[in-house]
Amino acid sequence: MNTRILTILSLFVGIGTVLHYVMPPFFFGMRPDMMLAMMFLGIMLFPKPRYVLLLSLATGLIAAITTTVPGGQVANLIDKPLSAAVFMLLLLSFRKGMEYKALPPLLTAVGTMVSGSIFLCIVIFLLGVMQTSFTALFLAVVLPTAVLNGGIMLVIYPLAKAFIRRSQMTGLHTPKAS
Repeated sequence: MNTRILTILSLFVGIGTVLHYVMPPFFFGMRPDMMLAMMFLGIMLFPKPRYVLLLSLATGLIAAITTTVPGGQVANLIDKPLSAAVFMLLLLSFRKGMEYKALPPLLTAVGTMVSGSIFLCIVIFLLGVMQTSFTALFLAVVLPTAVLNGGIMLVIYPLAKAFIRRSQMTGLHTPKAS
């Protein structure tokens, strides 16, 4: 594994943790999961299975530690790797369309809805710790989070992509022989 890529991915996890921590819970202790946006950004920039697995496990662990939702520890550990796998499959399916500005935010919003659905199913149906409806939580927490994460990705993805491209051109990688 490339140490520079691992460093960048760890920065994304750290930034996601800070964003997740500063967001106030607003519905039954649930808060928008800003770590997803950073996890999805890492997957878009480095879509290799080993990086996706490592990133999703780290994100799930940190989300489990910082969650305010009853049963959220188990749900996050299951949700993040599954969501990352679905997101990577979506990304690979639409890889040729990534030059369109709307696709990264759209994929992020869809990935957030997938993640939120998995999380809610685990917390409500599997663990039975929340006595509220799936639809109410989906509409009150997951959809606004999907819009927020999509908006964040609209701004962050082009910047991160440009940063990665420039860092490769400035000699961070092995120079080509002339």
